[in-house]
Amino acid sequence: MAWFKRTRRPITAPADKASRVPEGLWVKCPSCGQILYNKDLVANLQVCTKCAHHFRMNAAERLSVLFDGEYQIHDAGLRSNDPLSFTDTKPYRKRLDASIKATGLNDAVISATGHLDGIPTTIAAMEYAFIGGSMGVVVGESITRAIERAIGARQPVIIVCCSGGARMMEGTLSLMQMAKISAALGRLDRAGLPYISVLTDPTTGGVTASYAMLGDLNIAEPKALIGFAGPRVIEQTIRQKLPEGFQRSEFLLNKGMIDVVVDRREMKGTIARALRVMLGLPTAAPA
Repeated sequence: MAWFKRTRRPITAPADKASRVPEGLWVKCPSCGQILYNKDLVANLQVCTKCAHHFRMNAAERLSVLFDGEYQIHDAGLRSNDPLSFTDTKPYRKRLDASIKATGLNDAVISATGHLDGIPTTIAAMEYAFIGGSMGVVVGESITRAIERAIGARQPVIIVCCSGGARMMEGTLSLMQMAKISAALGRLDRAGLPYISVLTDPTTGGVTASYAMLGDLNIAEPKALIGFAGPRVIEQTIRQKLPEGFQRSEFLLNKGMIDVVVDRREMKGTIARALRVMLGLPTAAPA
């Protein structure tokens, strides 16, 4: 048998045969490890059917969940002009162009008007995929215009927060948006119109330090990370181990920093009931 020589060859699929399983058909839950059929996950509003883990949603999906049907988008043409000509590891203009291409948006928020359970409502939903949902001049201007539009139309305002905070590439100009939006919300309050803040994972930095926590009603999704500085930064600063669940929705609810934690599948109904109470409307939508 000296003539026989074993050779090691890797097992590979034929190059001309593509996988029969379409990419993206299944999703693994990062919380419980359950393998989920993607269409079932979408139908369940991106909530795991086994453990109720809330996957992140983009801004357009948020609006589709909350509005009854069609809605009108405003100020979609606003775009940052890189006021500081910021350059670090990558020029800011290139990061903007890459985010615009990836998301189809000009910045990290979509402002729209429509009906929520029959109630004319103004909603601004933040987009985390656009530079971490960071708040720059365009986000501040878009949300401020949305609030002013709501005052003129006598509509309530809902802001769905999902952000890493103020956008460092716009420096102090981004920090100014905290005061700008807060002042607009003050005018909304004086007009006697409600503002509901919906905090999702994550809501941090300057967004948390301003409009995210100024709602007449502050609602959070389960286990959302909510805070100013991140837990790792806090631990390194105070040199102490943080409590279990620190800065998560349930922890903040227990400490009185938010009003209620609501499953995404019940979010629209909860907001609708709250708006009807705040606006003095009948408790049920007309048939």
